[in-house]
Amino acid sequence: MNARLAAACAATLLLTAVLTGCGPADAGGSSGTPKPTSSDEATASPEASDSPTASPSPTPTTKAVALPTDCRAILSADVLSQLGETPLNDAAFGPSGVGSDGSLTCIWADPRADTTRLVTVISRMNRGPALDMLNALVANEGFSCFTPEGGTRCEKTWPNEQYPVTDGRTLFWRDDVLIDTRYSNLAPSGYTSAIVKSIFG
Repeated sequence: MNARLAAACAATLLLTAVLTGCGPADAGGSSGTPKPTSSDEATASPEASDSPTASPSPTPTTKAVALPTDCRAILSADVLSQLGETPLNDAAFGPSGVGSDGSLTCIWADPRADTTRLVTVISRMNRGPALDMLNALVANEGFSCFTPEGGTRCEKTWPNEQYPVTDGRTLFWRDDVLIDTRYSNLAPSGYTSAIVKSIFG
């Protein structure tokens, strides 16, 4: 019991250090070493990140990053080809698109399918709430977090309770923008990275 508690505390402290070290200077392949809490699940999410790096910087963001407004425009041609004919934002799944708060909800799913779907919400979240949420995912739900592409990424996969497919969730936070994706049996390679590149350049 003490060993599990110590491990959870260590993961929480690591994520705190990771988020504290994220800043605008991290963008664009800075030097440094990744700090994943686990390597087992990093490759099973929508895509494995290429060479995650971290480079601490105390410089605050001075200009808010614009939130996207088009679910297709934020994806690369390769990712769109992997999604194929999967319907986007079908009314059967409820509200989607741009919300009243400026957030963007993208629902890739066919209402005729029992489980295959990919849902992404892109919204604003300040550092404090983001730190609390991601720490809780690490400590309480076993998520793995590391620092690719100038931000902090947390992810986890698990077997679907009803079907023989994989479910998962991937979150990416940077510059007060949170990309939160939940998926089931639909995980295009390069999905999250394509969104990050579209938003942050």
